[in-house]
Amino acid sequence: MKKQLGFTLIELMIVVAIIAVIAGIALPSYQEHVKTSRRADAQGALLGLAQAMEQHFTENGTYAGAADGNGVPSIFADEAPLDGGTKFYNLRVTASDGSSYTLQAQAKNAQADDGDLQLRSTGEKGWDRGDDGTFGAGDMCWNKSCS
Repeated sequence: MKKQLGFTLIELMIVVAIIAVIAGIALPSYQEHVKTSRRADAQGALLGLAQAMEQHFTENGTYAGAADGNGVPSIFADEAPLDGGTKFYNLRVTASDGSSYTLQAQAKNAQADDGDLQLRSTGEKGWDRGDDGTFGAGDMCWNKSCS
């Protein structure tokens, strides 16, 4: 009698089950890492916009005129990431009285449930971790460890 080569159905099902368990653990971790990376890119874009705001102030003596009436920056890109195809944040100047400003990276697309980021002219940084549209006392930093 000739010996059959190959896998039995049970062996194949065990391999499929092992792959499913590994994927079930790895996929959420990977997705969180991707969100964290996109958030870091938006933080960098906000810092770049803040630098452009300071240059605008140096040249003009005011922050006024750095954005249009809807808060879209006229001196810097209006979406992040600055390079690449898919944009995950809208960059906005949400408040500017001429002597101070508040910048915001509004999450969108696949990043929409991650919450917005904020940077003020005073250097305060905020991340709306609860994605409730407000920046409370516990939201005034860009790290998960802040409380």
